Amino acid sequence: MSFARELARAIELARLAGTEVLRMQRGELQVEMKPGDEPVTVADRRASELIVAGLGASFPGDPIISEELAPAPGALGAPRCWLVDPIDGTKDFIRGEDGYSVMIGLARDGRPAVGVVYQPVIDRLFHATPDGAFVTYQGRTSPLAVSAVANVADIRLVASKSHRSADIDRVKDQLGIADELNIGSVGVKLCVIAAGLRELYVNPATKTKAWDTCAPEAILVRAGGRLSDLFGNPIDYTRELAHRRGLVASNGRVHDEVVAKLAPLFAHLA
Repeated sequence: MSFARELARAIELARLAGTEVLRMQRGELQVEMKPGDEPVTVADRRASELIVAGLGASFPGDPIISEELAPAPGALGAPRCWLVDPIDGTKDFIRGEDGYSVMIGLARDGRPAVGVVYQPVIDRLFHATPDGAFVTYQGRTSPLAVSAVANVADIRLVASKSHRSADIDRVKDQLGIADELNIGSVGVKLCVIAAGLRELYVNPATKTKAWDTCAPEAILVRAGGRLSDLFGNPIDYTRELAHRRGLVASNGRVHDEVVAKLAPLFAHLA
């Protein structure tokens, strides 16, 4: 099945929302705190409104779940479901940095089929359907492919910028990793793995949600990578929004060995 129409609309809406949030980022920011002591801005809500309205008009039969809206009952179990994070990496957005993104994903039968991850500040667009994964940057569109690194000792890690915990030091020690890059957006972290710039992202926390991973997983998998929970199980987009057993994203080649070596560290989450 071709998803050309879905991808084109998702790209159009991501760029539209990105233009709006960039304008607001450079203007007057209005920041509030939502449950869990997490920041949310007027820009988050404005971007969500634009994307949800646009998807609803183009695909009226598809349920849409946005981080800024209460999900409709049964949306996750639908044959097709859009998952939207209007600003992934809100703290980077608030600080005036470029490590945030607008993310729009479509899950079909519980698996990510279409993914768009857009960084407004640098105008970098990652996108994928089952036909392939690509990045559009500086006027050029190029296919994405994960790195060929297969030795755990050679892994380049990408980790959180705002939520980095001591667990990441334990991960690095366990795997013998020295090279670490810090980025705000979960989506951008997965996309730099898809681009072959990094090999591994580990998130032991239980706070990430389906809208954090649907779009970038579509991109990462089509580029040859893999996303699972901390124990190697695939992410299920049909049951619950929260990823309660953490995340491991990789170039695929190191995935099984990484999971085996990290399992003892996080046995309490199994």
